Amino acid sequence: MALLVQKFGGTSVADAERMRAVADHVVRTVRRGNQVVVVISAMGKETDELLRLAREVSGTHPGREMDMLVTAGERKATALLCMAIADLGVEAESFTGSQAGFLTDSTHMNAKITEVRPDRIREALAAGRVPVVGGAQGVSPERNVTFLGRGGSDTTAVAIAHALGADSCELYTDVSGVFTSDPRIVPDARKMDHVSFDELLEMTANGCPKPAMRSVEFARNHGVELHVRSAFTWEAGTLVTKEDHDMEQAIVSAVVHDADEAKVTIAGVADRPGIAAKYCRALADADINVDLIVQNTSADGVTDISFTVPHGDLARAIEICQAQAAEIGARSVTGEPAIARVSVVGAGMKSHPGVAATVFETLAANDINIEMIATSAIRVSCVVAEREVERAVVALHDAFGLADGPVYVD
Repeated sequence: MALLVQKFGGTSVADAERMRAVADHVVRTVRRGNQVVVVISAMGKETDELLRLAREVSGTHPGREMDMLVTAGERKATALLCMAIADLGVEAESFTGSQAGFLTDSTHMNAKITEVRPDRIREALAAGRVPVVGGAQGVSPERNVTFLGRGGSDTTAVAIAHALGADSCELYTDVSGVFTSDPRIVPDARKMDHVSFDELLEMTANGCPKPAMRSVEFARNHGVELHVRSAFTWEAGTLVTKEDHDMEQAIVSAVVHDADEAKVTIAGVADRPGIAAKYCRALADADINVDLIVQNTSADGVTDISFTVPHGDLARAIEICQAQAAEIGARSVTGEPAIARVSVVGAGMKSHPGVAATVFETLAANDINIEMIATSAIRVSCVVAEREVERAVVALHDAFGLADGPVYVD
C-alpha cells in the first residue's frame, strides 16, 4: 500500500464536471489499494474573483481580512470534492490548513510554513477516509488564518508529503508535465520525462510557471520527489528528483522566458563602497526583489548600475531609487518596462563549454540585441527587448535541438 499526496489546481476543478472527474480519479487510486491525501486549490479563477470583489468593496485591505477572504475559495472546493468522492462510495473529510496542522509565520498574503503537525490527517487515513486539504493556507501564532500566496497549494502538497513520509507527491495541473519550452510559443516543445530539482528550480525562477518555485525549493530541501502531470489525460508526466551523478546529464534541458521584467538604470553613480548596499537595502525594505544586476566599469569616479525588478514593482523601484539619488550621488534614475528575459537551462553545462557562445551566436544571427547577461552553473540568461523574446525562445530551442531529444554530456 502506497501513501500518495495528489494536488489538483484550479483548472482541474473549475466546474462540477471537473470536480466529479477528480473525485473519480481519487477513488480509482484508493481502490487500487493506496492511501490518498488530496490538496486542492480554489475552483477556476475564484481567487481572482475574490480579489476583484475586495477592490470593488473597499480601498482598504487589511492583511488579516484579505487572508480570510482569499482562503475561502479553497474551503469551498474541499467540501464540494468530499461530496463528490462520497457519491462514489468512499468516505472523505475536508480540512482547512489550520485543521490539517499547517503552522505559519504572521506574514499576510505570503505566509511561510514553519511547521506541519498532520495528526488529524493521520487519524483520517487510519479510519479509511480520504483527507481533502485546502491548499495555500495555515494558521499564525496569533491564531489567524494565513494565505501562502500564489502557487501555495503546490507548497502545501509538498509540505504535507514530507510530514507524512508519503511515497509520492503528484502535482496535477492543466499541462501534461514540464516542457522544454512554452508549447504556446514553441509548437515542437517536448515534454520531459525527468528533470532534476536544480534544473526545475532554475526554470521556475526564470519564467516556467508551473509548478510554483517555492514548492520546488521545499521539495529539493526535503528530498520530496515530485510527479508533475495532467489532470485531464492522466498520462505519465515529468518526474522531478535529485540529480543522479550516475545518470547522463543533458547539456541543455530547456529554454524558458519571463516577460514580467522591467529594468532600472541608475546613471552617474559615485564609484565608492556601499552604493549598491544602500539602494538594495531600500528596495528590500519595500519588499521589492532585485534580480539581474550589471555595473559598468568606472570612468572618472562614476559608474552606471542597471538591475531588473518585477514589472509591477517598476514605478515603486524608481521612486525609491530617486529618493536615494542625492545620497548615492546619482545623476539620474530611469526605467525600461519593455524588456524580457530568456534563459537556457541544463545540468550538463557545468562540464560542457560552449553553451554561452552558442546562445550569443544564435541571438546575434537573429539580430536580437542582448541588454544584460547573467549566469549560474547550469543557466545562461539574457535580457532582450520584450518584442524579441518569443523569437529568441524559438531560435534557442532550435539551436540546441531540444525538439529532437536531449543531447547528453559525453
